[in-house]
Amino acid sequence: MTRVLFVCTGNICRSPTAEAVFKHRIQSAGLAREIGGDSAGTHDYHVGDAPDARAQAAARRRGYDMSPLRARQVTYEDLMEFDYVLAMDEANLQQLRRNCLSEHRHKLMLLTAFSTKFAEREIPDPYYGGARGFDTVLDMIEDSVEGLIAHLRTGRREEA
Repeated sequence: MTRVLFVCTGNICRSPTAEAVFKHRIQSAGLAREIGGDSAGTHDYHVGDAPDARAQAAARRRGYDMSPLRARQVTYEDLMEFDYVLAMDEANLQQLRRNCLSEHRHKLMLLTAFSTKFAEREIPDPYYGGARGFDTVLDMIEDSVEGLIAHLRTGRREEA
């Protein structure tokens, strides 16, 4: 099974959104037995908390259920066990690189490396903004997840 980990800062907005979108899409594509996903944060600010209510509301409007998800922090084992560790922004990618053994660094990249519609390299953190930011994040994540699934289906690995 190919395993993908989505990472943001606190694991309550962007990365659980990516996890929910990814799981929904792989289930719909009939790939749930071949591909799995999870999410985590680089920091422990919200460990055990449910995703942000605004993120959940935006996701729910598009048919994604984030209610069972709970925030957790990235572990050393995650960096070894997951096949792809996809950060939402450069700051989190750098944090992951600092904590990752060199033999696993090839797994680390930005989720937007798989985007086909957006030129931005980072998925912005909507936490301190309004509701529109959560919709923008969903747009970017949906696009990137579609590109990621297409990539996983081909079995090729692209470097970010």
